[in-house]
Amino acid sequence: MKIMQKEKNNKDVETKPVKSRKKVLSGVITSTKMQDTIVVLVKRFVKHPKYDKYRTISKKYKADSKGGEYQVGEQVKIEECNPISKDKKFRVIK
Repeated sequence: MKIMQKEKNNKDVETKPVKSRKKVLSGVITSTKMQDTIVVLVKRFVKHPKYDKYRTISKKYKADSKGGEYQVGEQVKIEECNPISKDKKFRVIK
């Protein structure tokens, strides 16, 4: 998809579509015990800068889940958003 804009001298200039700056992470749900909140475990495979060895790094994120139709063990995608509370900065987009 090409987006065209007009310059001051009426020439068409092709511009690139704007890329979203929000982080999108994929992980497994580990807890659904809170109201409208789930805990998602995200694993990353990272190379150590000094020792050149690969290792798995995991981190838990709290995400907003309106509706609560999620179960423990499901694979979900979460997207970064404005802070909802002290800990919640992600929203489930599945």
